[in-house]
Amino acid sequence: MESIFYHTYNRGVEKRKIFMDGTDYLRCVHDFYEFNDTDAVINLNRRFDGNRISINGTSAEKSRNKLIDIIVWCLMPNHYHLFSTPKVENGLPRFHQKLGIGFSNFFNTKYKRSGVLFQGKYKKVQVVDDTQMAQLVCYIHSNPLDLWKPGWKENGLSSLEIQGALKFLEKEYRWSSHLDYLGIKNFPSLISNNEFLINFFGGPAGYREFFIDWLRYYEKNTDSIKRLFLD
Repeated sequence: MESIFYHTYNRGVEKRKIFMDGTDYLRCVHDFYEFNDTDAVINLNRRFDGNRISINGTSAEKSRNKLIDIIVWCLMPNHYHLFSTPKVENGLPRFHQKLGIGFSNFFNTKYKRSGVLFQGKYKKVQVVDDTQMAQLVCYIHSNPLDLWKPGWKENGLSSLEIQGALKFLEKEYRWSSHLDYLGIKNFPSLISNNEFLINFFGGPAGYREFFIDWLRYYEKNTDSIKRLFLD
């Protein structure tokens, strides 16, 4: 089928946290992998073991018929972002439905709560050109900087602060595909980025240079970034 690219995102109901500790993040990483399959997932709770998810991958590789190709992802305390393309008809809604139900069941069971966890249906914006794609990759991967330096988008970053931002993303925050884009194995099983990374950025070194320039001139990119979201 023709490749159509989307930015999808969702947050916790009433902007509540959906990741309370490291195990919750690992579970969502695991769910990104397991639910990205046209086949039903059986005994997921029994199969999940946070200790088995290593720095080099999400879990033991298995044969899958993927619903979507995940190109970029990021988890934040109360929301997540995905940049992906469907592999099968209705792949995107099927994936998000499985993710929403599965992770909510896990979270509600763990924290002894009931009711909805996410703020309605996931949001979806089609990505239509190269400029949007480049903006989206950098925007998603820069999200964790809101935890490191709140207000950085409004105030900008000095050259010294950019080095601090890079260090934070490379040394202190593993819940995105940023490290894998830099050639540092984190959760490589999740993403289908080798061809995209090479063709679009020229490889890890080209991506890092592009990302640094994007941070440096963030203010000039704000109009393009707004096109990546629904009002």
